[in-house]
Amino acid sequence: MTNTRSLPLLGVLGGMGPLAAADFLTKLVAETPAMRDQDHIPYVAWGVPQIPERPAAILHGGESPLPQMLRGIAALKQAGASVVAIACNTAHYWHDDLVRQGGLPILHIADAVCDMLAERGITAGKIGLLGTDGTVKAGFFQQRFAARGLDCILSSRADQDQLVLPAIAAVKANDLPRAHGLALEAVARLLDSGAQAVVLACTETPVAIDYADNPVKARCIDATRALARACVAWHQAASGPVTQPSKPL
Repeated sequence: MTNTRSLPLLGVLGGMGPLAAADFLTKLVAETPAMRDQDHIPYVAWGVPQIPERPAAILHGGESPLPQMLRGIAALKQAGASVVAIACNTAHYWHDDLVRQGGLPILHIADAVCDMLAERGITAGKIGLLGTDGTVKAGFFQQRFAARGLDCILSSRADQDQLVLPAIAAVKANDLPRAHGLALEAVARLLDSGAQAVVLACTETPVAIDYADNPVKARCIDATRALARACVAWHQAASGPVTQPSKPL
């Protein structure tokens, strides 16, 4: 019998928004090399959506979500988590504060994206960034791209207001058909501007793009999936590679 107390436990800080966290957990399962239930990563999730808006706090000095996020991390720590993944791009603005005050290491979504770009052989050139105004202003994606020799292309102000932000809002309102059309157009415009790839840097945007088959998906980097892969890599390093059974059980 497996001693679950000895297994490294992943903490998932979700709720920002609820569908995005569910999408992350689905991709965590999909990215895990497993042949049976017991091969999957043990995790505990905190999904309380009653938390101040992240972009409003960054852009307009609105109520900080930090206290509520720290409450979630405290609950994850109490449950035995040894590392945290945040299922929200914009929330990484508070990454250093959360690590320092929360007392747990936190995998950074932008580092995970850079690793996925490298895996695809993209180590130079222009990368499109599709995210909230808060994520754009926070600058952590741009800083990490620059550190790896990558240039960042952002949506125009008009495209941000007419395509990107409405697409995110449509996912939150569960209007996925509308979100899909808006997000596709936003990605296409970044590609037309010279981007080699477009990072879907809001956890709602992969949900929008994935709603239906489309020609631009292959040129997108799903930050949510990148974070899931980083969690798998962390777990394998912490517990050793999965030993596959001789046959499925």
